[in-house]
Amino acid sequence: MRLEAPFTASPAEVFRAKHRIVSWQEGWGADSGTLMLTEWERIRRWEYTWLLDVDKGTSRLWFDHNESDRYASPGWALHRPLPNGRWVLHQQGSAVYFSGSGGSDAGDRPFLDLRDMESGAVRRLFRCAPDRYEHFVAFAGDEDRFVMRSESRVEVPNYYLATLGEETEAAEGEATRALNRIPITRFEDPTPQLRAIEKRLVRYQRADGVPLSFELYLPPGYTEGTRLPTVLDAYPLEYSDPSTAGQVRGSTHTYPRVVGASPLAFLTQGYAVLMDATMPVVGDPETMNDTYVEQISSAAEAAIDVLDAKGVVDRRRVVVGGHSYGAFMTANLLAHTDLFAAGIARSGAYNRTLTPFGFQSERRSFWEAPELYLRVSPFTYAHKINEPILLIHGEADNNSGTFPIQSERLFQALRGNGATARYVVLPHESHGYRARESVLDTLAEMIEWADRWAKNRPPEGAR
Repeated sequence: MRLEAPFTASPAEVFRAKHRIVSWQEGWGADSGTLMLTEWERIRRWEYTWLLDVDKGTSRLWFDHNESDRYASPGWALHRPLPNGRWVLHQQGSAVYFSGSGGSDAGDRPFLDLRDMESGAVRRLFRCAPDRYEHFVAFAGDEDRFVMRSESRVEVPNYYLATLGEETEAAEGEATRALNRIPITRFEDPTPQLRAIEKRLVRYQRADGVPLSFELYLPPGYTEGTRLPTVLDAYPLEYSDPSTAGQVRGSTHTYPRVVGASPLAFLTQGYAVLMDATMPVVGDPETMNDTYVEQISSAAEAAIDVLDAKGVVDRRRVVVGGHSYGAFMTANLLAHTDLFAAGIARSGAYNRTLTPFGFQSERRSFWEAPELYLRVSPFTYAHKINEPILLIHGEADNNSGTFPIQSERLFQALRGNGATARYVVLPHESHGYRARESVLDTLAEMIEWADRWAKNRPPEGAR
């Protein structure tokens, strides 16, 4: 709606959406009343981007795409500030600058594009080299120069002043401008011992044919064929299309960094780490969670199977872990499978009757689908969790779905049923852990738990 000054008349309709409007406040052009607006269709998980002429009262669809399709994602529009402090679209004439992660079958290759609002044509000005990880940070003075961050598996991230040069011939999807760069920073490697970490992209399939992938990290000095204790860390995501569920995420060309309570800390202790293992829940958005347990169980089994076939994992010494919805996944996998030696669940929700009006993408309430809420709640199956589980929670967690009572009640249920469990409360911490003491304590608790219940178990075949 639009209300003209002096705001005494009735407001006039500018645009009526069929689906939910999710973005428009930062979509103003610098002049001519142009407004970029995004509409989201929940059932199809589809995004539509419209161009409105607010002064004329017209609108037209600019582009649309599957929100989960990383390979076809247009990225996000860039903005610039006006002298009055307001932000508008960063344009070159009728074209808007876009930057994106550049998902591809070989991993992320970030880009910088110019997308014309009139013709719809897209010019790719910059794309990350296939053997590095580089991305646009900000323009530097004019549109031909920008700050770029660049890194590789063995080079720490540094910043460069990149200058766009002459037009060049390029294959479809590649940069059409030459690029010159000058170093801005010369940061040295703060953790040279991490250079020896090996990172691999592993792709495989679930039993139902859904393609999956994960980033496999191997500890320094790894000898090919050695079976290692392993940590599988994941966070389930929902998809309406199996083809997007299997798309590769991330890049194998980033420099390994252990930040906060990252599971990558296990690499310093001789573990293999399956990072961001895809755990897709695929189906109709209205009912996909009806098979949540079956889908994550199948995905976990497929991940272990592929590394077992490669001679990397010792199946008897695999730990599953996750944070928030990943913790929910962890407890469910321990309750419904015998794939893991132990579990580590951080700041999770385990009793879905305590979130009765929906969770994640689930829109049915408890009263509409009580069987589902009980079926996906690890609390319901606490008597079947027969592997040791470590529960960690921030004392002041203000996430509406993961109040500390979730871990408290699951811990009591586990102990009452004779399970092996430990509950760690982090004072003053919310959903994420910030204090140095909290982060270090979390790492110590996780490593000690995994060592005790997985790493120090005898390997397969030992007596």
